[in-house]
Amino acid sequence: MVLKVAAEDPPVATVDEVMVVREYNEESDKVAVEEMERRCEMAGQRGRPSLVTDLLGDPKCRIRHFPTHIMLVAPYGEQKEIVGVIRGCVKKVTRGNSVFVKLAYILGLRVSPMHRRLGIGTKLVKHLEEWCKQKGAEYAYMATDCTNEASINLFTLKCSYQKFRTPTVLGQPVHAHYKPIPSSIAIVRLPVCLAESIYRQIYAHSEFFPEDMDVILSSALNLGTFMALPKKYLAKWDPQKSTFPPGAFAILSVWNTKEVFKLQVKGMSKLARACCVGSRLVDAWLPWLRLPSFPNVFKQFGVYFMYGLHAEGKHGLRLMKDLCNFVHNVGRDDHGCAAVVAEVSQRDPVREAIPHWRKFSWAEDMWCVKKLTEAKQGLPSPSDWINSRPSSPMIFVDPRDF
Repeated sequence: MVLKVAAEDPPVATVDEVMVVREYNEESDKVAVEEMERRCEMAGQRGRPSLVTDLLGDPKCRIRHFPTHIMLVAPYGEQKEIVGVIRGCVKKVTRGNSVFVKLAYILGLRVSPMHRRLGIGTKLVKHLEEWCKQKGAEYAYMATDCTNEASINLFTLKCSYQKFRTPTVLGQPVHAHYKPIPSSIAIVRLPVCLAESIYRQIYAHSEFFPEDMDVILSSALNLGTFMALPKKYLAKWDPQKSTFPPGAFAILSVWNTKEVFKLQVKGMSKLARACCVGSRLVDAWLPWLRLPSFPNVFKQFGVYFMYGLHAEGKHGLRLMKDLCNFVHNVGRDDHGCAAVVAEVSQRDPVREAIPHWRKFSWAEDMWCVKKLTEAKQGLPSPSDWINSRPSSPMIFVDPRDF
């Protein structure tokens, strides 16, 4: 009698055995990362309208403006094909009441459409968290559209992040006509040192205000900090004696994101495209109507990001609207800028004064946070930021995060 022994199935290789996570090498990885992210953008459309982001020149360009940053890639299989990427940085920010903590910001997580549901995204997040902890980060956070269920589930269900804050993103397209600004209003560009001093006072009790604010304001991407105030108070204001002008004022800064990335709307219907083209044609034929024609967002376009928005005084919100209109007019003169965007806390009173279109805005930008470190043995445990109530109705949105 001959006994037949069933052959055992060969062992299935795990993700850990066929994939490693390593630091991005610009010389050898640039082309492969760009191609992988292009496939991710195409897969994300699925026949629906989507906003495609195209980084300019270098996949690391969004994090280069942070002093402490890293980009990780995930080569997979025998061919070492790059199937995943993630970016991160570490910075010092306020957690409220002028208390600074080291915070990691996680962004740019992408996994090739053909290699999803294998745990690659989770592994990339874990590796990045370890690097952040080595750099002294106490917390980590990420931001995503509240409708991005896949991203939210990955971070909250698999990586133990908690939903934390939900600021509002408000955008308006830049059209062909200048927006009027009253002649009684003065708009002043502030020196970096004065702008920094004002911001440190305004955001002293808020969350996410960066310690290196001077670096942001001095960046080549920062187009300036501007203040709007009634002209009648301009002669009475001496910044050497008081950083704040008398009466009402509004202040904001402008970040030129179009030097970092370009956006493009894809997946829109032919009817929607025709309506946009029609609005521009009517505006060209009948310019005296001053119609807010829709810019061509179906080609790559740039965005101005307004940050540090704050208004004070009886007419402060009116001044903020005028200041936002000023930024629109600056963008109108800058070829390639098709939209002006701001992000503020839902509880911030200045929200009501920011001009925006509903189609260019979304009510909730989901920020999720995780505590990376535990209290050292024998030392008292500090209060938990994640479960604490906001100490201010304002949140500072770092333009480098946008």
